[in-house]
Amino acid sequence: MAYLLVFVGGGLGAMFRHFINTLSGRLLGTAFPYHTFFINVTGSIVMGLIAGYLAFKGGSSQHFRLFLMTGILGGYTTFSAFSLDAALLYERGAVGLAVVYVLGSVVLAIAGLFGGMALIRAMT
Repeated sequence: MAYLLVFVGGGLGAMFRHFINTLSGRLLGTAFPYHTFFINVTGSIVMGLIAGYLAFKGGSSQHFRLFLMTGILGGYTTFSAFSLDAALLYERGAVGLAVVYVLGSVVLAIAGLFGGMALIRAMT
């Protein structure tokens, strides 16, 4: 059941992301990735609202959290999970690990993207 909830939520989140991508392109153009910027920021805000609510108020089922956080927000943006992980490390007092996590994730993700593109370029 949990996998089905994540699957359905992920589909809804991805659909909303596509809507934002399309709308942003029409309204703002494509010279700057406004769509990704907006999605990452709003996804992180929503993740913060949900995580804060669950931490201080509680009372929701694991299935609801999976559907909403892993499913919908995961389909909308994985940046919200990245932001939450970084914030949790920081709040636990692991500031050094938070910095390593943030810098490592960004640098290695971009390096991985360039590496993948270079590999395909070399193969074609």
